[in-house]
Parts: sequence; C-alpha cells; structure tokens
Amino acid sequence: MQTQTLIIGGGLSGLALAARLAAEGRDFRLVEARDRWGGRILTERFGEGAFDLGPSWFWPGQPRMAALTERLGLTRFDQFYEGDLLYEDETGHIQRGQGFASMQGSWRLRGGMGSLIDALVRDIPEDQRLSATPIRALHGTADGVTARTDFGQEINAQQVVLTVPLRIAARLSYVPALPNDTIATMESIPTWMAGQAKAVAVYDRPFWRDAGLSGDAMSRFGPMVECHDASPMRGGPYAIFGFIGVPPAGRRDRHALDRQLRAQLSRLFGPEAQAPKSLFVKDWAADPCTATDLDHRPVHAHPDYGLPHVLSRLWDNALILSGTEVAPTFGGFLEGALEAADRGYDALQRNGD
Repeated sequence: MQTQTLIIGGGLSGLALAARLAAEGRDFRLVEARDRWGGRILTERFGEGAFDLGPSWFWPGQPRMAALTERLGLTRFDQFYEGDLLYEDETGHIQRGQGFASMQGSWRLRGGMGSLIDALVRDIPEDQRLSATPIRALHGTADGVTARTDFGQEINAQQVVLTVPLRIAARLSYVPALPNDTIATMESIPTWMAGQAKAVAVYDRPFWRDAGLSGDAMSRFGPMVECHDASPMRGGPYAIFGFIGVPPAGRRDRHALDRQLRAQLSRLFGPEAQAPKSLFVKDWAADPCTATDLDHRPVHAHPDYGLPHVLSRLWDNALILSGTEVAPTFGGFLEGALEAADRGYDALQRNGD
C-alpha cells in the first residue's frame, strides 16, 4: 500500500488530523491497532444513556474543543453539581456537606465523548482508514518510511505521524534505530491517566439527587477515590462514576472489585445504590494500546508536557510525534490532543506534504 501520509493512532489527535486532511482531499491513511476508534475515549451505552469510561469533560478556555464540537453540531451541557458533597475518611466514616463541587463549570457532551469520535470518523473516507491493524515496525528509507503490520502488510509513506502515547511509540521497532536519548525520553513521559481505572454505575432514577446529594464524593477508604454524577443531559438512565484508587499492579481483580464498588456505593449513597442496572469498569492500566508497565507507577501531579528537542526532526522530519502528551499548553487533555493534531498538521505543511 502506498500513501503520502500515514497516521498511526485513531484516538482524538489522529482522527482530528485525518479529518482535516480529508477535508482538503489529501492522500493519507489512518491506521488504528484497536478494533474501535477513539483511543482513550470510550463511551458505553445502556438504554438511551451514553457513559464515558475515558475522559468526560472539557472546559471554558479550551478553544479547539469548543470550535470542533460546534462544527460537528454536538451539544455540550454543564456537569451536574447541585447538592451536598460527601467525604469518606480513612475509617469509612462519611461526612456530608464537606468540600466543594470540583467539576462545577466543566462541560460534557450529549451522547458522551463517543459522539465526538463518531462524528470525526464519518468525516474520514472509509477507504482511507484501517482499524484492527497494529503497526509494530517502522523502517526509514530514502523515499520515506515503510510501516509493517502484525499481518505482514507493508504501508509505504513519505511521512508518518505517530499519535499514540509516547511510551507505546517507544516500543515500536525502528530501523535505523532512534537515538538512545530519544527512546529514553519517550519512556520518561507519563501517559496521562493510563494507570487509572474508572467505574460507572447506572440506575433507573437519580435517587441521590432526591436526597439532596450532588453525586460528588471524595474517599480515602475506597476503592473509588473520587465520584461524580455521570447522568445524561436529560432523562435517564442515570449514573454515578468514580475513579478507582486501587493500585494497578495485581490488585484490580474484577470480581472482588465489583463487590467493593457496590459496597462503597451503598455506604455513600444508600442501599439503593448497591444494585445498579449495569456496572461498567474500564482498567486502562490493563489496556496494551494505552499503558505500559511504567504507567503502573502513580503520577501525583499533572506532568509538564510538550515536545522536547530530542523528539523533534526525527528521520529528517519523516517521523512526526503528535499525541496529546506532546502538546505544550493542554498536554494530557482532550484540548491537548487537538493542539497536537494542529502541530502535526503544521509539521506536514513545513515538510512539504
């Protein structure tokens, strides 16, 4: 297969770049290892509800997300925050009315973040995108780059844009080999939220709202360390989601975790919370397209993202890095994925694509 530009990674950054090139009638191929599009964006459906197991929010002051959702005709709405917040201390004792609604002012999308992915995929011609096609090796040549898939296919391109997490990119085979400091730098940059797990409990009605609770909770007892209302824009089914604070290494047994999650939901929000209609759990640390063993180490603050010098001008600019972790302003966020897509597009323009 021959193409001018090969984009590896069908998350938000790769999809946004591909949609932009498609709108200009450019020659490209977008390749994704998973059998679905979206990368770290994952939206599950139950009845008429859509529930995010990856990123859920974006914020005012993030112009690319605002512009893209408007262009695609998507509807944003405010995160629900009205009511009391709960705090669970180290002993499991619960206090009501402690703290503040930390996500007040954030926006969610009607239909979940998956609606953003679905809309972008529709903008990309079917014959220019391939899913379920892992790339394992890149070979720099005099004419560009040859990518080799798990299935023995070869894709020849003048330039390759890698939008996968940098730690995943570091594990590809490169011929000629990338410099040692380039690989070491890739491995040193944490993949944002890659070590996390997220749970969403779905219910017929928002009984916590009836009790004057916002759905917000903070816990030092666990397994969830932070909870929020995850209900749709209007109507049901309704939901609460939480970030799971149990360390990933060998301690996220799904059967045991389900029992612990139901028990915690009951402690926080009452006995009705113990029996959700559905309980979704996504352990991103166990997702080989997202996390490596390095991501099992806790990240205690938002990393200082950007594109270090040793990650630029690779293979005479035939290899471009363009995932959210290289975005200098909004790295790690959805806005950062779009910022990185813009930088990838600019790099292609500079290189005469």
